[in-house]
Amino acid sequence: QVHLAESGGGLVQPGGSLKLSCEGSGFTLSNNDMAWYRQYPGSQRELVALTEPAGTTRYADSVKGRFTISRNNAKNTVYLQMNSLAPDDTAKYYCNVILDRPYWGQGTQVTVSS
Repeated sequence: QVHLAESGGGLVQPGGSLKLSCEGSGFTLSNNDMAWYRQYPGSQRELVALTEPAGTTRYADSVKGRFTISRNNAKNTVYLQMNSLAPDDTAKYYCNVILDRPYWGQGTQVTVSS
């Protein structure tokens, strides 16, 4: 059974940093694209960052240079290091993998506020 468990969200001041983690189970993370999405209230989820098995990464323009996606295949875990956080980064962040269908974690809330 596929399961994704995000952690690491919280409240941070503008300019601060957070590192999100997503531990996968029921599949082999190293064989798959892994992605982080975020969702604002009343909006659809939007892609934040993606990492391919070969190591290629892609980022939304709004987070380039501030966020870094990485993976630890031995731990079946993908990370999102978020630096220079701004109030516009406040959202619920979700981990995603597409196997026979898209799978999502339960999400972790990130709030950037002074």
